[in-house]
Amino acid sequence: MREAPAGKAPFSGLTPDFVLDALESVGLRPDGRLLALNSYENRVYQIGIEDGPMQVVKFYRPARWSDQAIQEEHTYTAELAEREIPVAQPIEIAGRTLHCHREMRFALFPRLSGRAPELSDPATLEWLGRFIGRIHAVGALKPFKARPALDIASFGDEPRSWLLAHDFIPPDLLPAWKSTSEQALDGVRRCFERAGAVRKLRLHGDCHMGNVLWQQGEGGGPQFVDFDDARSGPAVQDLWMLLSGEREEQSAQLAHILAGYEDFMAFAPRELHLVEALRTLRLIHYSAWIARRWDDPAFPAAFPWFDTQRYWQDRILELREQIALMDEPPLWQS
Repeated sequence: MREAPAGKAPFSGLTPDFVLDALESVGLRPDGRLLALNSYENRVYQIGIEDGPMQVVKFYRPARWSDQAIQEEHTYTAELAEREIPVAQPIEIAGRTLHCHREMRFALFPRLSGRAPELSDPATLEWLGRFIGRIHAVGALKPFKARPALDIASFGDEPRSWLLAHDFIPPDLLPAWKSTSEQALDGVRRCFERAGAVRKLRLHGDCHMGNVLWQQGEGGGPQFVDFDDARSGPAVQDLWMLLSGEREEQSAQLAHILAGYEDFMAFAPRELHLVEALRTLRLIHYSAWIARRWDDPAFPAAFPWFDTQRYWQDRILELREQIALMDEPPLWQS
């Protein structure tokens, strides 16, 4: 097992006292209630405020995004909220949504509650599709300038090169992982060639069911949270992560999602060639994401199976499966 490198971890100074001081620096009066929420990329806490509702504070991982890129995320969610699309929008304090305390950047959000959506229900899938269509209709109005695009270079080639250069892959598995990942990226390129020129728009970027809170009762429905991974890319990126099960099940789910989606936004069927390609890119990117953050004590604790022989054996098998899947016809076509 690789040891986390010595040195200052990115959130080493983020103590409870620091959190409370940061809140006081923007004029809030915390009442001492502080609960760490499940987040690895950033640090997120639920906090109690005197004479006010509970809020959520997110401290951004140092050096990941520029201030301009974070502000684009906030601006995008503000545009969505203005159109009554249910998203987690940062709270403005003294005309700002992005704050800084002793070089640690943070933002405040309202506390939202809800359960995971019932993805086996066709009506729920159509409902999700309608709201994602509305999100994309706004996302298509203008481009991101500071945030990058989701593409083969940044989500496939660069993470693969980084992993090969930093000795995370066991030596006896290195030839197999190297050749398999190369074949997988060749398959990704073929999928993108089959799809042709697809429109890139502002996306949620990480639209899995963990980032959708379903609220019950009158006025209920989905609440979309955590736009931290917002990027430019093809529309299907915000759709495929909602699919699960066997191929037939995924095809049926996708048909329901698109039935709702196209009430507000046209969908180009050729983008369906990208579903397995985008899944493949995510698998490669995910391994590099964990490896790059191995100096953060939260990562060895949360991912103890990473950097083991078994982990990389499973990744090789996974990529081989993707190579076959990328040569199959798209899940569903109109």
